[in-house]
Amino acid sequence: MKADPRGVLSGTHFIDGDHACCEGALAAGARFAAGYPITPSTEVVERFASRIPVVGGTFIQMEDELAASITLQGAVWGGAKAFTVTSGPGFSLMMEHIGYAAMTETPCVFVDVQRGGPSTGLPTLPAQADMMQARWGSHGDYEIIALCPNSPQECFDLTVKAFNFSEEFRLPVMLMMDEVVGHMTEKVVIPDADQIEVFPRRHTHKSADEYLPYATNGDGVPEMAHAGEGYRFHVTGLTHDERGYPNMTPQTQDKLVRRLQSKIHDAADRITLLEEQQLEGADVIVVSYGITSRVAQRAIEMARERGLRVGKLRLITCWPFPEQRIRELAATAKAFVVPELNLGQMVREVERAAGGKAKTILVPHAGGSVHRPEDILKAIVEASR
Repeated sequence: MKADPRGVLSGTHFIDGDHACCEGALAAGARFAAGYPITPSTEVVERFASRIPVVGGTFIQMEDELAASITLQGAVWGGAKAFTVTSGPGFSLMMEHIGYAAMTETPCVFVDVQRGGPSTGLPTLPAQADMMQARWGSHGDYEIIALCPNSPQECFDLTVKAFNFSEEFRLPVMLMMDEVVGHMTEKVVIPDADQIEVFPRRHTHKSADEYLPYATNGDGVPEMAHAGEGYRFHVTGLTHDERGYPNMTPQTQDKLVRRLQSKIHDAADRITLLEEQQLEGADVIVVSYGITSRVAQRAIEMARERGLRVGKLRLITCWPFPEQRIRELAATAKAFVVPELNLGQMVREVERAAGGKAKTILVPHAGGSVHRPEDILKAIVEASR
């Protein structure tokens, strides 16, 4: 186990998901974090606060989540890779600035360690009830990417991936953990720094006279310049033209918003990460994510022991939703079984994509604990009939 100048603490560790997430952020090049303490996410930035002086960077505890979610964006425009961490009520407070990051195309990462709600809810217990809020919580038409780890190892791996996606596509990326995964302690293998792929900032090579902050080079994603580098640019949440200046015409609105969506839609195939198992010939497909996918795995094994043909589809990328893959599977399967630690969120996307070609069965759980495998098994058996 050794740390290199980039801050990568390579080796084999026995740590929880929150701490693994912090190490992933450091390995991805994050050098700024702003946050406000909230269970069960605080351990991420506690570790960051202790590690960052050695690496060279800054952690600031802000007065609230509103301040944290805009402060990190100032750090990005100043040249840093940055993130914030929260849960439940704090995530609600950040929604305005998530929309701002989408509109200004500020690459950054929001880590949400989900807990039971609404409101203060169950601060120390799990849920998966922020999934729709992650996608639709801010107003207007915009896109985000959301990743869902189901282990401490994935908390490391997917945090790196989240930063890479944020830099490649210039948008806010969500890491949708849950309390169980955040506080679960398992083996985490951190590779040497030269084995970790890190996507660099899309920094412009144009001169100050040539540079337009929101002009693109054909892939729908503009290059960036940072404050203090001599470039002239304007950052605003208002509808803006390629110079970054406000432009209130319907034509500018249409062009801008369509580009914000298309840069993700056009790359959806490689953004969408799935774990698939025994889907060919499956009568029933269990669709799950996060900690629920680990409970669902046992239910799938129990169903197979009974001779049922059951496949597994784990959502690693939840947004953009893999509707094309669901549509393909709906053509051959009888039913989808969707266990969630909520009363029905991602199941609605499964049902929409299936388009009535296969049944969609929710196995709900209001949070506070995880499912019993037997409850998921019961739904699988019913769906197989």
